[in-house]
Amino acid sequence: MQFTRENAGEAHAIHACAGGVVRLRDRAVHGSVIVTREAVLEGWQPPAPGALTIDDFARLLALTPEVVLLGTGERQCLPSPALYADFAARGIGLEVMDNRAACRTFNVLLAEYRSVALALML
Repeated sequence: MQFTRENAGEAHAIHACAGGVVRLRDRAVHGSVIVTREAVLEGWQPPAPGALTIDDFARLLALTPEVVLLGTGERQCLPSPALYADFAARGIGLEVMDNRAACRTFNVLLAEYRSVALALML
């Protein structure tokens, strides 16, 4: 699936996401990744969605986003309610969706200059 938006010039806007590869403007990332306006954190190794804990997001939390978009693969798989509570306790919104929806939403929020982080499980 190709993504084209007004913010396609943003260094970390998502241009495509398919087959375990995320394409940014200047590179392709293979494997699970965390992306913000300022950073691309490769090598993220999350467990299955149901086993995720707040500790799995330590590198992301250091970036202090206001909202986190969690892409759980080809299909949406909800994490435990405790994970939502842990994010809420830190004042951070957590939205969970499939990877394609997460990438589209990330680009929209990026264009709105929101403090957003995208965590993709590939």
